[in-house]
Amino acid sequence: MSEGKYDRALTVFSPDGHLFQVEYAQEAVKRGSTAVGVRGNNIVVLAVERRSVAKLQDPRTVKKIWPVDEHVCMAFAGLSADARYLINWLQRECQSYRLTLEDPVTVEYIARKLAILKQSYTQYAGARPFGLSTLIMGFDQDGSPHLFQTDPAGSYYEWKAAVLGSSSKTVQEYLEKHYTDEVAVDDEAVIRLAVRSL
Repeated sequence: MSEGKYDRALTVFSPDGHLFQVEYAQEAVKRGSTAVGVRGNNIVVLAVERRSVAKLQDPRTVKKIWPVDEHVCMAFAGLSADARYLINWLQRECQSYRLTLEDPVTVEYIARKLAILKQSYTQYAGARPFGLSTLIMGFDQDGSPHLFQTDPAGSYYEWKAAVLGSSSKTVQEYLEKHYTDEVAVDDEAVIRLAVRSL
């Protein structure tokens, strides 16, 4: 079998252990607008790169940060159409959780549910992986801030500071160099760090 045939089927691994469809989805993320999340002790900041829009396009229609629930927001890098679907799905999931348990979702719960959904799209024929990564931020009932990242493969991790999109390597190095415990204590410093990293 030639190397090129492994990228046609989602559920077939190449000889070196890759799922090419997932790698193509990750490439869509790398081409997306940069999104940054920085968590402090009392605050979480999401910032996104605003790319230029066409002269006749209404810039208010290009959104990269969306509310998921009263206490949870999401930023993304990748395919906007996939993001719209996932945002609607997440909003319904939050409403269903609140209706069933009479409590708001925890940030980890909603990040885990999204990761499970994204992972399920990597194992069934007739579907493709979602071409976006997300930063999910919010506050749990005890007031603690959280920042999670999900990727097209269905993994999710909690971060102090994370970046997605086209300039992710450079911005990640900047965050690693400048994020300290002293910055995390000062809300204004957290905001400045997020903005300056872009």
